[in-house]
Amino acid sequence: MIAYLWAQDEQGVIGNKGTLPWSLPNDLKYFKEMTTGNAIVMGRKTFEGMGKRPLPNRINIVLTTDLGYEAEGVTVMHTREEILDFAKNYEKDTFITGGTGVFNAFIDDADILYRTMIKGTFEGDTIFPELDWSEWEIISANPGILDERNRYPHVFEAYKRK
Repeated sequence: MIAYLWAQDEQGVIGNKGTLPWSLPNDLKYFKEMTTGNAIVMGRKTFEGMGKRPLPNRINIVLTTDLGYEAEGVTVMHTREEILDFAKNYEKDTFITGGTGVFNAFIDDADILYRTMIKGTFEGDTIFPELDWSEWEIISANPGILDERNRYPHVFEAYKRK
C-alpha cells in the first residue's frame, strides 16, 4: 500500500527553508507511530533537511535524479518506477513523506492519505500540491491534544480513495 503522510497549515504550507515551520511534538510522535516498521520515501532535499540522518527502525528511501548521490543508511532510488516496484513487492506500507516533487509524482498511486491539519498559518516556502479532494473520502478525524508543548490546534485526518 502506498500512503501519504504529511502535516500542513491552513494555507497548505508544509515547510520553510528545509524544515518544519512549527513545533508540534504530537505530530512527530504520530509520524513515528505510523512509519516505524515500514518504508518511507522522501526527496533528497527533504532528507538533507533532516540532517542527512536516516530515521531508525524503518526503511529510508531517498528519491533523487542525481545518479551519483550516496548517503549512509538509506536506499537511493532514481525513478518513480523503482519506488512503485519496491512498494508492490514490499509486504508492509510505503509512506510518501515529501517534499512537493515527490508528493506530485505519486498522487495517482496513493491508496490512503494521512494529513495532520494544523489550524493557523505559518511562513513557508514549500506548499503541499493541489489535490482533487473529490477523489477522496474522509475516514477519520481525531483532534490532537493541546498542552504547553503542543500549542497549535491540530487534527489527525485519514482519507481513502473513493
